[in-house]
Amino acid sequence: MNTSSAMRWGLLLIALFLLLSMGSFFLLRSQLSGRSPVLPILGVAPDFQLTERSGSSVSRADLAGAIWIADFIFTRCPGMCPLLSTRMAALQQKFPRAEGRSLRLVSFSVDPEWDTLERLQEYAEKYHAHPRQWMFLTGPAQTMTQLITQGFQLSVATAPPGSQEPILHSDRLVLVDASFRIRGYYHGSEREDFDKLQQDIGVLFHE
Repeated sequence: MNTSSAMRWGLLLIALFLLLSMGSFFLLRSQLSGRSPVLPILGVAPDFQLTERSGSSVSRADLAGAIWIADFIFTRCPGMCPLLSTRMAALQQKFPRAEGRSLRLVSFSVDPEWDTLERLQEYAEKYHAHPRQWMFLTGPAQTMTQLITQGFQLSVATAPPGSQEPILHSDRLVLVDASFRIRGYYHGSEREDFDKLQQDIGVLFHE
């Protein structure tokens, strides 16, 4: 084989290799685009034994098999809590239990000494919280603080004198899967994060 023929065969083999490589790339990209995104595992939701607004005892085990959203509020909150609860109410409306989905909503009080069961009940009624889907939980102050800070790894603290709110706390909504694994933290005060949360709920429903 002369040099010219060898060069032509070499160029042909290179072109064939490039075509095969590009085909494999586009096939892989097509396959991946059809998959749901994989959500990270960021930890495990803490175990707890608390009291619901109805007076019933609730533990983490009562949420077994359900996808759930946790938030952290208090009933006399003049700042972000009304927005967080409005977000939770929107989730209740978008993912009703009547559709067979197992989405649950869990609001933990960061002000348990003020948030009596009666006050939690009134607050829940204000946001039309369905008792079988959206729970409001409270317990001893130290228990609640440890649950939030050590369990969910979020902040809560008594505000300094002169602050507009008596308690400072995180605005995060926490997405927990059916195996109690934390799959996402979302700023409830930010619309973009809230939209991402709704998308990620759909991802978990199809995992």
